[in-house]
Amino acid sequence: MPSPFGARALLALAVAASGALAGFLLNGDVQTLLVGLVCGTAAVLVAGGMGDAPPATLNTAPAPVQAGPPVGDVIEAIDEPLLVIAANRVRHANRAARELLGDHILGEDVRVAIRHPAAAERLLSPEQGAPAAPVHLVGLGTRDQRWELRVRDIGEGQRVVHLRDSTGSYATERMRVDFVANASHELRTPLASLLGYVETLGDEAGDDPATRNRFLKIMFDEARRMQRLIDDLMSLSRIEAEKYRAPSDAVDLAELVEEVHTELATGGGVRAADIVVETEAVAPVRGDRIQLSQLLHNIIGNALKYGRPGTPVTVRLRPGGSGMVELSVADEGEGIAPAHIPRLTERFYRVDSGRSRAMGGTGLGLAIVKHVVERHRGRLDIASGVGKGTTVTILLPLQRVS
Repeated sequence: MPSPFGARALLALAVAASGALAGFLLNGDVQTLLVGLVCGTAAVLVAGGMGDAPPATLNTAPAPVQAGPPVGDVIEAIDEPLLVIAANRVRHANRAARELLGDHILGEDVRVAIRHPAAAERLLSPEQGAPAAPVHLVGLGTRDQRWELRVRDIGEGQRVVHLRDSTGSYATERMRVDFVANASHELRTPLASLLGYVETLGDEAGDDPATRNRFLKIMFDEARRMQRLIDDLMSLSRIEAEKYRAPSDAVDLAELVEEVHTELATGGGVRAADIVVETEAVAPVRGDRIQLSQLLHNIIGNALKYGRPGTPVTVRLRPGGSGMVELSVADEGEGIAPAHIPRLTERFYRVDSGRSRAMGGTGLGLAIVKHVVERHRGRLDIASGVGKGTTVTILLPLQRVS
């Protein structure tokens, strides 16, 4: 017959496991499941030494109780920072917590150990009912890190403090918000211009043929600008949706370079004659022909836009070694200051906003290039010197021979 403590321990552990599993099913969070199990295990361990001794029975020795691992050993299994506190002092801290807060935190007041004003109130407030929403902490650890703090009561005056690093999810959300704001701004500007000219044409200006034609041309240009932006947004969305599925077609990149060169040369641009193509014999790459064509149009188009008139835009294709093909496009323009280079592939980032818009740029060209290269499991490098020009180099993997 199991001891009263054994039955209580098994029941408590079953309830803890059920609660943790329910939390996992509701939130889909593995760390939440692990933390719930740790909390339940800790509660069982605490209860192990607190109950009354089982009554002795005639000629029957009490069943031995198997001691579980110490709480400190249990929480070491969790990768995220965990602390067990009692009377507001840190009794146990796993390695992740000690690396974040320091080895000295054991025995300290938890408010001193964490040292964050937003955490102090929650740490002093006893847990009542369902767990409260997490507290968001900024600046704990490094200046840019963001954490979520959760506190859960495990009974017998002890609580578990769980710190979860939310820096990555915050950055993703910030990028999404910035993207929506920038896209809205980029669309609103030409739309406002269109509405203004439509209103003007409805007045007396529409009676003058020369004025009407000039306004209609401006309206047409603004509409095309909106169309280019929407096309680039849709392209970026499609590429991002496919980024985890590597392309598998064999693409003759030398042939594709010549095709794009012909398209740009026959387009009648003022700099079409400045394009110089130098290709060596290379094997086909593993890729998506449409996306690689868009990549070529973007990087060659940028070189034509920002290079000095009359200077060459050199497109080179050659073996890159280690099963790769190297594609580079170099211009002899004004170049880019080093501070701007890391941000060139950000959406809507422009070194010179006025000049870029005047040339018809959407601010998405290099962002599309970056995502195409990532989907193709390649590498992208941008090198530039002020007054010397810019070189964009791309390495793409060869098509494997099955």
